[in-house]
Amino acid sequence: MSSNSRIAVIGTGIIGISTAYYLARNHGCRNITLIDCGQPMAFTSAQSGENYRNWWPHPAMVGFTNRSIDLLEEVALESGNRISMNRRGYALATRRTEISDLVGQLHDGLGADAERLLRYHQGAASGSYHGFDKPDWEGVPDGVDILQNQDLIRSHFPGYDPEVQTIIHIRRGGDISGQQLGMHMLDFLREAGARRVIGEVQAISQGEGYRIELYGGEGTRTLEADRIVNAAGPFAGRIARMLGVELPIHCTFQQKIAFEDKLGAIPRSQPFSIDLDGQRIDWSEEERAMLAEDPEFAWLAGGMPGAIHCRPDGGDRGSWIKLGWAYNEAPAEPAWEPPLDDNFPDIVLRGAARLNPALKAYYGQLPRGMHHYGGWYAMTEENWPLIGPMGPEGAYMNAALSGYGTMAACASGELCAAWIAEGELPDYARNFSLARYDDAILMADLHDANKGVL
Repeated sequence: MSSNSRIAVIGTGIIGISTAYYLARNHGCRNITLIDCGQPMAFTSAQSGENYRNWWPHPAMVGFTNRSIDLLEEVALESGNRISMNRRGYALATRRTEISDLVGQLHDGLGADAERLLRYHQGAASGSYHGFDKPDWEGVPDGVDILQNQDLIRSHFPGYDPEVQTIIHIRRGGDISGQQLGMHMLDFLREAGARRVIGEVQAISQGEGYRIELYGGEGTRTLEADRIVNAAGPFAGRIARMLGVELPIHCTFQQKIAFEDKLGAIPRSQPFSIDLDGQRIDWSEEERAMLAEDPEFAWLAGGMPGAIHCRPDGGDRGSWIKLGWAYNEAPAEPAWEPPLDDNFPDIVLRGAARLNPALKAYYGQLPRGMHHYGGWYAMTEENWPLIGPMGPEGAYMNAALSGYGTMAACASGELCAAWIAEGELPDYARNFSLARYDDAILMADLHDANKGVL
């Protein structure tokens, strides 16, 4: 590909920005146009949990996210840690002692390295367990620590439910500032000569190249490009259909809340914490009975799935916390106006209080400045991304990074840029392209083992 080729990237969330960044940085591309109907990082990327980890129950995803974390570390080093990277890990909590299924997933993902990277701690004290008092991302061990002694757990996680029996501590994980990652990349692109155009894509036609019809700001206009990148997040399916391509993507809407923890319920050093266990929300018996009688809300009176999460936000000197619970699985057509559920803040607070009982102090009195927000998760059925050729010659996609866009942004941008520039591809490239659907063994493996995102 000529370095003068005109490349149009549709979407300026972190995925579109990272694709443009690695096109310019790795392949010397200079004629790049970033297209969006609003400001960069203002839609789905603005709702990110801003977490990262390398734990996945499949080696392809482990390799992919490990590469992304490598690249995040490069950005942290070269920018003086502008992205506020820390590495306190992911702490996965369960009240179970028999965890062979979870250990099996770890072995599936880590492969031959599992024996080396899995560390078990079953005594009340463990000299080999590396603490997480400091947020440093350098010098922290890789791998996974499995704690199965309640005294040891209480000494390191004093705020957790005392019934927790096992902690699986993923060490190569933590959080970053996704917005600052995007700004760092945009600063580089500005110096490299990339330009931004504000407008909504109305139609795309293909001839010798591509004609993109835009509306907004300056009225209707047309842009021409030799190659296009569909990085439109939840609207990637809509963009693909303009070229006669039907991508196997659907969207769900997931919500979060953030508020100032004025009562100090969550220790500032607590890792990103996930309660793996299903539960019944902590309603009073009267509240539960009322919910059970209402067809619209009866589901809240019964069993709920696990994977509710909580983490401090804003660093050690901050005072805010974030809570999230991705229990919604209903596909829906994405819209610009978020369909927020007014009941969600109370639901997620009561759910998170099971692992962190001190949160009960906020029942009925969440701070007035509480922020309730949500974003569209675009995903494939197997919850793997779609990166690479989209079908028509010169058309590419970087899409379907449901719930892990920030953590995978660097590797997905690097990979998509390599496809576009006809560069060297990593071993996992084919697994994340449309070609994987021709691999019956891989698809059967993903389907039968339910190897998706936890």
